[in-house]
Amino acid sequence: MVDWQAWQKVFETFVSTQRAADVAHDGQHVRRVVANAVRLAAEEGAELAVVLPAAWLHDCVVVPKNSPQRSTASQLAAATAATFLQEQAYPGDYLGAIAHAIAAHSFSAGIPPETIEAKVVQDADRLDALGAIGIARCFAVGGGLARPLYATPDPFCEERLPDDRVASVDHFYTKLLTLVHTMQTAAGRREAHGRTQFMRHYLTQLRQEITKG
Repeated sequence: MVDWQAWQKVFETFVSTQRAADVAHDGQHVRRVVANAVRLAAEEGAELAVVLPAAWLHDCVVVPKNSPQRSTASQLAAATAATFLQEQAYPGDYLGAIAHAIAAHSFSAGIPPETIEAKVVQDADRLDALGAIGIARCFAVGGGLARPLYATPDPFCEERLPDDRVASVDHFYTKLLTLVHTMQTAAGRREAHGRTQFMRHYLTQLRQEITKG
């Protein structure tokens, strides 16, 4: 029987040595993705031997959000994770599937997930971009990049194309509100729907607050 508690300590220790790309991709983000992945794996019947290391190590290579190399980050992480797991004598039969799940988790990489484990890890990561935590992460990243909260005029992109280089609220329209349509598992879609609705309610409240007077 695999001692998952011991292995998770190995994964967590390794992740703790890696510098976060930004406050939205720190150790807390990784732990939330792991929790999401474990929950989705149970509902979807995915193999934990693949899902757990992939979830823990999915961001083990740091590439800043505004870097031209950002789309390669997940593939670099996949290679780094595979090397690390080999060094730790993790069962070799799982390494290819783990590397694929890590490479395919990224939105910017555009790599289709081909296994249920890869789908679970992708959904787990995308769920963390939605709901209350997704809103907090969006504004944290925008603040780090010195972007305004919203653009004026037309903060809600009603008469212009959204551009998240302009303002943080634009990121809702360029990416976050579309994620629900990219979810790969039934369990992920159910949770993403609720979190997306919360974000739409937030935008409604924001509109009321910034248009008064």
